[in-house]
Amino acid sequence: MTQDHAARVRGEALPKEKVAAFLSGGGTSPPRGAGNCATSHNTAAPARRHRQQRRWATQVLIADELARHACAERGLPPPPATLPPHRLTIPEPDVATLGSIIAAALTHSPAAQALLTDLENEQHIPETAVRDYYDRNQDRFLTPDALRRGVDPYDAPAPSDIHPYEQVRHDIEGELRQAAAHRAFFTWLDKARADVEYAEGYEHPGDPTHQDHEHRH
Repeated sequence: MTQDHAARVRGEALPKEKVAAFLSGGGTSPPRGAGNCATSHNTAAPARRHRQQRRWATQVLIADELARHACAERGLPPPPATLPPHRLTIPEPDVATLGSIIAAALTHSPAAQALLTDLENEQHIPETAVRDYYDRNQDRFLTPDALRRGVDPYDAPAPSDIHPYEQVRHDIEGELRQAAAHRAFFTWLDKARADVEYAEGYEHPGDPTHQDHEHRH
Protein backbone atom coordinates (compact mmCIF):
# COMPACT_ATOMS: atom_id res chain seq x y z
CA MET A 1 0.00 0.00 0.00
CA THR A 2 1.42 3.39 -0.90
CA GLN A 3 2.15 6.00 1.71
CA ASP A 4 -0.62 8.24 0.42
CA HIS A 5 -3.37 5.75 1.22
CA ALA A 6 -5.06 5.31 4.59
CA ALA A 7 -6.77 2.15 3.39
CA ARG A 8 -7.92 0.25 0.35
CA VAL A 9 -11.63 -0.45 0.13
CA ARG A 10 -12.43 -3.10 -2.48
CA GLY A 11 -9.16 -2.22 -4.14
CA GLU A 12 -9.89 1.52 -4.23
CA ALA A 13 -7.59 3.87 -2.35
CA LEU A 14 -8.90 5.97 0.52
CA PRO A 15 -6.48 8.93 0.56
CA LYS A 16 -4.98 10.04 3.84
CA GLU A 17 -5.90 13.58 2.86
CA LYS A 18 -9.56 12.62 2.91
CA VAL A 19 -9.25 11.34 6.47
CA ALA A 20 -7.49 14.52 7.55
CA ALA A 21 -10.09 16.67 5.81
CA PHE A 22 -12.92 14.79 7.50
CA LEU A 23 -11.47 15.43 10.95
CA SER A 24 -10.54 19.02 10.14
CA GLY A 25 -13.95 19.81 8.69
CA GLY A 26 -15.77 18.12 11.55
CA GLY A 27 -14.32 20.45 14.15
CA THR A 28 -14.52 17.85 16.91
CA SER A 29 -13.05 14.57 18.08
CA PRO A 30 -14.87 11.25 18.42
CA PRO A 31 -17.54 11.45 21.12
CA ARG A 32 -16.77 10.15 24.58
CA GLY A 33 -18.31 6.91 25.73
CA ALA A 34 -18.45 5.28 22.33
CA GLY A 35 -19.49 1.67 22.28
CA ASN A 36 -17.28 0.53 19.42
CA CYS A 37 -13.74 1.51 20.34
CA ALA A 38 -13.90 5.05 19.03
CA THR A 39 -12.54 7.11 21.91
CA SER A 40 -9.29 7.70 23.71
CA HIS A 41 -8.84 7.68 27.45
CA ASN A 42 -9.03 11.15 28.97
CA THR A 43 -5.43 10.83 30.17
CA ALA A 44 -4.08 9.88 26.74
CA ALA A 45 -1.12 11.82 25.39
CA PRO A 46 -1.91 14.18 22.48
CA ALA A 47 -0.12 11.96 19.96
CA ARG A 48 -2.05 8.90 21.08
CA ARG A 49 -5.33 10.79 21.00
CA HIS A 50 -4.58 12.00 17.48
CA ARG A 51 -3.87 8.45 16.31
CA GLN A 52 -7.15 7.20 17.72
CA GLN A 53 -9.07 10.09 16.14
CA ARG A 54 -7.43 9.32 12.80
CA ARG A 55 -8.33 5.63 13.07
CA TRP A 56 -11.88 6.53 14.06
CA ALA A 57 -12.31 8.88 11.09
CA THR A 58 -10.92 6.21 8.77
CA GLN A 59 -13.60 3.78 9.93
CA VAL A 60 -16.39 6.31 9.34
CA LEU A 61 -15.16 6.97 5.80
CA ILE A 62 -14.75 3.26 5.12
CA ALA A 63 -18.35 2.67 6.21
CA ASP A 64 -19.43 5.39 3.78
CA GLU A 65 -17.44 3.87 0.89
CA LEU A 66 -18.75 0.37 1.57
CA ALA A 67 -22.31 1.68 1.82
CA ARG A 68 -21.92 3.30 -1.61
CA HIS A 69 -20.97 -0.07 -3.07
CA ALA A 70 -23.91 -1.74 -1.29
CA CYS A 71 -26.36 0.87 -2.60
CA ALA A 72 -25.13 0.29 -6.15
CA GLU A 73 -25.44 -3.48 -5.76
CA ARG A 74 -29.00 -3.07 -4.48
CA GLY A 75 -29.98 -0.77 -7.34
CA LEU A 76 -30.62 2.18 -5.04
CA PRO A 77 -30.34 5.76 -6.34
CA PRO A 78 -26.69 6.88 -6.17
CA PRO A 79 -25.96 9.03 -3.09
CA PRO A 80 -23.92 12.26 -3.35
CA ALA A 81 -20.36 11.66 -4.46
CA THR A 82 -18.85 13.06 -1.26
CA LEU A 83 -19.92 13.63 2.31
CA PRO A 84 -21.44 17.10 2.68
CA PRO A 85 -19.34 19.69 4.52
CA HIS A 86 -20.59 20.26 8.05
CA ARG A 87 -19.59 20.44 11.65
CA LEU A 88 -19.34 16.86 12.86
CA THR A 89 -22.10 16.39 15.41
CA ILE A 90 -23.54 13.08 16.52
CA PRO A 91 -26.60 12.65 18.76
CA GLU A 92 -25.42 11.29 22.11
CA PRO A 93 -28.28 8.73 22.37
CA ASP A 94 -27.14 7.27 19.04
CA VAL A 95 -23.56 7.04 20.30
CA ALA A 96 -24.73 5.16 23.39
CA THR A 97 -26.89 2.79 21.33
CA LEU A 98 -24.84 2.29 18.18
CA GLY A 99 -21.28 3.24 19.05
CA SER A 100 -19.76 6.37 17.60
CA ILE A 101 -18.39 4.93 14.34
CA ILE A 102 -21.76 3.63 13.17
CA ALA A 103 -23.59 6.61 14.68
CA ALA A 104 -21.34 8.99 12.75
CA ALA A 105 -21.75 7.05 9.52
CA LEU A 106 -25.52 6.96 9.82
CA THR A 107 -25.65 10.65 10.74
CA HIS A 108 -23.40 11.98 7.98
CA SER A 109 -23.30 9.42 5.15
CA PRO A 110 -26.23 9.57 2.71
CA ALA A 111 -25.17 6.15 1.42
CA ALA A 112 -25.28 4.60 4.89
CA GLN A 113 -28.66 6.21 5.52
CA ALA A 114 -30.04 4.86 2.23
CA LEU A 115 -28.73 1.39 2.99
CA LEU A 116 -30.24 1.43 6.48
CA THR A 117 -33.61 2.47 5.06
CA ASP A 118 -33.47 -0.36 2.54
CA LEU A 119 -32.56 -2.84 5.27
CA GLU A 120 -35.41 -1.54 7.42
CA ASN A 121 -37.88 -2.12 4.59
CA GLU A 122 -36.75 -5.74 4.48
CA GLN A 123 -37.49 -6.45 8.12
CA HIS A 124 -40.61 -8.42 9.03
CA ILE A 125 -41.79 -8.10 12.62
CA PRO A 126 -44.26 -10.84 13.65
CA GLU A 127 -47.43 -9.74 15.39
CA THR A 128 -46.50 -11.97 18.32
CA ALA A 129 -43.27 -10.01 18.80
CA VAL A 130 -45.13 -6.69 18.81
CA ARG A 131 -47.68 -7.95 21.32
CA ASP A 132 -45.00 -9.48 23.52
CA TYR A 133 -43.13 -6.17 23.63
CA TYR A 134 -46.33 -4.38 24.64
CA ASP A 135 -47.09 -6.87 27.40
CA ARG A 136 -43.54 -6.79 28.81
CA ASN A 137 -43.16 -2.99 28.77
CA GLN A 138 -46.37 -1.68 30.29
CA ASP A 139 -44.41 1.11 31.98
CA ARG A 140 -43.84 2.69 28.56
CA PHE A 141 -47.55 2.92 27.82
CA LEU A 142 -49.00 4.62 30.88
CA THR A 143 -51.44 7.40 30.05
CA PRO A 144 -50.49 10.98 30.99
CA ASP A 145 -53.10 10.91 33.76
CA ALA A 146 -51.66 7.67 35.16
CA LEU A 147 -48.19 9.19 35.14
CA ARG A 148 -49.43 12.24 37.02
CA ARG A 149 -51.01 10.00 39.65
CA GLY A 150 -47.90 7.91 40.02
CA VAL A 151 -49.53 4.65 38.97
CA ASP A 152 -47.24 1.63 39.31
CA PRO A 153 -47.35 -0.20 35.96
CA TYR A 154 -46.17 -3.41 37.66
CA ASP A 155 -48.93 -3.45 40.29
CA ALA A 156 -51.97 -4.44 38.24
CA PRO A 157 -52.84 -0.99 36.84
CA ALA A 158 -56.39 -0.40 35.68
CA PRO A 159 -56.93 -0.90 31.94
CA SER A 160 -57.76 2.80 31.62
CA ASP A 161 -54.26 3.66 32.89
CA ILE A 162 -52.56 1.96 29.92
CA HIS A 163 -52.76 3.06 26.30
CA PRO A 164 -54.69 0.37 24.37
CA TYR A 165 -52.58 -1.99 22.28
CA GLU A 166 -54.26 -0.92 19.04
CA GLN A 167 -53.28 2.68 19.75
CA VAL A 168 -49.55 2.01 20.15
CA ARG A 169 -49.09 -1.08 17.99
CA HIS A 170 -47.86 0.84 14.92
CA ASP A 171 -45.18 2.70 16.89
CA ILE A 172 -43.98 -0.49 18.58
CA GLU A 173 -43.67 -2.26 15.25
CA GLY A 174 -41.69 0.68 13.89
CA GLU A 175 -39.27 0.62 16.82
CA LEU A 176 -38.74 -3.12 16.50
CA ARG A 177 -38.21 -2.84 12.74
CA GLN A 178 -35.66 -0.08 13.25
CA ALA A 179 -33.80 -2.13 15.87
CA ALA A 180 -33.77 -5.12 13.52
CA ALA A 181 -32.43 -2.91 10.71
CA HIS A 182 -29.62 -1.66 12.94
CA ARG A 183 -28.66 -5.26 13.75
CA ALA A 184 -28.68 -6.05 10.04
CA PHE A 185 -26.48 -3.00 9.39
CA PHE A 186 -23.99 -4.11 12.06
CA THR A 187 -23.82 -7.58 10.51
CA TRP A 188 -23.41 -6.17 7.01
CA LEU A 189 -20.62 -3.78 8.03
CA ASP A 190 -18.66 -6.43 9.92
CA LYS A 191 -18.65 -8.65 6.84
CA ALA A 192 -18.11 -5.85 4.32
CA ARG A 193 -15.01 -4.41 5.96
CA ALA A 194 -13.35 -7.79 6.54
CA ASP A 195 -11.22 -7.41 3.41
CA VAL A 196 -10.26 -3.76 3.91
CA GLU A 197 -6.49 -3.20 3.87
CA TYR A 198 -5.11 -0.57 6.23
CA ALA A 199 -1.98 1.54 6.16
CA GLU A 200 0.03 1.56 9.37
CA GLY A 201 -1.50 3.99 11.84
CA TYR A 202 -4.95 3.82 10.25
CA GLU A 203 -6.15 0.48 11.62
CA HIS A 204 -9.47 0.09 13.41
CA PRO A 205 -9.16 1.79 16.85
CA GLY A 206 -10.18 -1.50 18.48
CA ASP A 207 -7.69 -3.64 16.56
CA PRO A 208 -5.67 -5.52 19.22
CA THR A 209 -2.67 -5.80 16.88
CA HIS A 210 -1.61 -2.21 17.53
CA GLN A 211 -0.29 -1.10 20.91
CA ASP A 212 -2.77 1.64 21.80
CA HIS A 213 -5.91 -0.14 20.69
CA GLU A 214 -9.09 0.45 22.64
CA HIS A 215 -12.08 -1.83 22.92
CA ARG A 216 -14.98 -0.55 24.98
CA HIS A 217 -18.53 -1.78 25.32
